[in-house]
Order: sequence, then structure tokens, then C-alpha cells
Amino acid sequence: MFTHRRDVQIQWGDCDPANIVYYPRYFAMFDDSTSILFGAAGYSKQDLVHKYGLVGIPMVDTRAKFHIPSTHGDWITIESRIESFKRSSFEVTHKVFKGEALAIEAFETRVLVGRHPDDPAKLKSAPMPQEIIERFMRG
Repeated sequence: MFTHRRDVQIQWGDCDPANIVYYPRYFAMFDDSTSILFGAAGYSKQDLVHKYGLVGIPMVDTRAKFHIPSTHGDWITIESRIESFKRSSFEVTHKVFKGEALAIEAFETRVLVGRHPDDPAKLKSAPMPQEIIERFMRG
């Protein structure tokens, strides 16, 4: 599977009064990492929306396991990849490393969503294009 790694420095605004990363900030980093993953594979979110007539790619489930905290100034590496595809959804994993140590394991389920063909005021899941699946499967 195609995997993308990026280094992130923890900023002052990411931290709570105890100087550890406030956990919702990680979920913002994971959202960015998913967008960057698609961009690195040649599919920016904006291109996907326009090319396939989508409204977006919302997250429908997320969770994380926190093993090691990070503080202001730390460097972390976020490794992101799509683990599996279904008809219109896909599973993303993010592994956060602090040095060589696994600090966080995070999981997302996202769905491609477009306008309902019979009622444009409603949303409907959209099938995952085969070319995208093939690109991520090739690595």
C-alpha cells in the first residue's frame, strides 16, 4: 500500500496547560495527513471533488490509542496509509512516531459523498473510483 510520512513539530498552540498535546489537535493533524496522503498519491481533495462530482470525503468514524505524550518543540513523524477500500468507504491508519517509538495509533473511516441524483438537497455515498484504488494498492 502507498504510505506517506511527514515530520511535524509540535507548536505552543497544540499544547494544553500541562504542556502536552491536547488530543483534538492530533485529530486535526490526522485530517491534514489524509489530505496530504491523497495529494502525494496525485489526487488532491479539490481535484477529487471536481473530477468525480463529490461534495466531500467526510470522516464517519475515528479513534486513537495514545502511548507516549508529546510536548512543545518535539518533532513527531506521522505515517499515513489506506488500509482497505470498500464500495464507497476506506480505512486510514496513522502511526505517530516520536523518534523510533510508536507514540499514537489512529484510525479513520471516510466515505466519498456526492449529491443524490433524485434530490440534490440530499447526500449519497459515491463509489470509490477504481483508478484511485489501484494507485494506493501499487504503493
